[in-house]
Amino acid sequence: MLMVDVCALGDIPDDGALRVLVGDRAVAIARCDGAVYAILDVCSHADVPLSEGEVSDCAIECWLHGSQFDLRTGVPLSLPATVPVPVFAVEIQGEGDKARILVADASVSVPGPPA
Repeated sequence: MLMVDVCALGDIPDDGALRVLVGDRAVAIARCDGAVYAILDVCSHADVPLSEGEVSDCAIECWLHGSQFDLRTGVPLSLPATVPVPVFAVEIQGEGDKARILVADASVSVPGPPA
């Protein structure tokens, strides 16, 4: 699996997400419970960037209508969204805030479980 270096761990906000490009696709990078997650940076309901929303309890919230998605699976946790958002494998290389975050090539998505 091709992994792409996208940012340093210290670049990711504690309560939000960082928008990065993996190939030609936007991906939101977020932290939760000591882990880092990558999710396609588009709400499946309203086609707006998820990276502009808040992150809490391993979920990212769409700022427009309030849909929340599980960062681990991409499954919607609240309406109005009903369709999962693709998530991507993440690797961390190194330690501390300078550790590098690598994300699986976004052209090969890992869909969440069926809704």
